[in-house]
Amino acid sequence: MKTKQKFLVGRLEDLPKQMGYECLIANEKIAIFRLSDDRVKAIRNVCPHKNGPLAEGTVSGDFVFCPLHDYKISLQDGRVEEPDEGCVETYEVDILDGLVYVRI
Repeated sequence: MKTKQKFLVGRLEDLPKQMGYECLIANEKIAIFRLSDDRVKAIRNVCPHKNGPLAEGTVSGDFVFCPLHDYKISLQDGRVEEPDEGCVETYEVDILDGLVYVRI
């Protein structure tokens, strides 16, 4: 099993709540979301439907809505809510001393 690398995203306090932030990590477009309770979630920044930029979507609870066609995607496991289909890759996030890291 390949060991995941940890990449620094930035400071928690600099990430806006309830909004997405796109970053490029190891040639992957990653959407980072700071939720209202300061949890941080990271998913691949491409909707499985029409490749919409998920970082530009609307955040509600533990979900993001794709800005193109309103697909509802779980920030917990990346699954698209039924009746739509699909899944987005999720990434582990660590917050250490106020710094946010994503594992890829």
